[in-house]
Amino acid sequence: MAGRRARSGRGWDASPPRAGDPTPRPRRGRRAAGNASDPGDPASADPRDASAPGTQPWGAAGSARRASDPARGEATSAPRDEAEVAREICLRQLAVRPRTRAELAGALARRGISEETASQVLDRYDEVGIIDDAAFARAWVSSRHAGRGLARRALANELRQRGVDGDTASEALDELDETTEAETARALVDRKLRTARGEPDAVFRRLVGMLARKGYPAGVAIRAVKDAIAAQSAEAAEFAEQIDADALADAEGEIDR
Repeated sequence: MAGRRARSGRGWDASPPRAGDPTPRPRRGRRAAGNASDPGDPASADPRDASAPGTQPWGAAGSARRASDPARGEATSAPRDEAEVAREICLRQLAVRPRTRAELAGALARRGISEETASQVLDRYDEVGIIDDAAFARAWVSSRHAGRGLARRALANELRQRGVDGDTASEALDELDETTEAETARALVDRKLRTARGEPDAVFRRLVGMLARKGYPAGVAIRAVKDAIAAQSAEAAEFAEQIDADALADAEGEIDR
């Protein structure tokens, strides 16, 4: 073909291209001798070459960037204020459930917060109402009595374990009167009797023991179980008639003392 590239025995036709022919591109994979990179030219240096002028090893560059970035690493960050750390600890504790002042003080001590800083933070929380041991005690008594059927004695023990002082605990427990306590005890026994199995005397002992573990006085527990068993069946009523609740309560009281 005239005017077009043609194969000859010697290779490609070297005649000049005609107008409209595509401009031939240099073969890939080889560099022309005139385009060889100049070792002295920083623009042509391989960025991976640590010896090239104007460059530094990648590891050193990464270390420099990390050192200049204040958001990376604890070594470059400024030490945090202890009071700020204490406030964060308290707020995380309070996010789980209400806490007493004593519980928060214990959490701060375990995290190494000084007594002075802890006292300042907790005093401030007292002032703004974030910590309120009286409100905590009232809510605890109401919730634990309604949910678990706990009596005054068991509730007083739980409040003491959480650092509530005696006067504050007593005020909260006064809202749980004897009538409410007796009604709760009877409801607990009635619920257990639905699935109770065994002889009346064995059932009686188990139910009295259950109420005792929940903090009910011996007299309240024995009367609640006796009345519930008496209402269950004629046989159970006959057994209940033989129970001297007052004598048993006195005996239990002697054992407790």
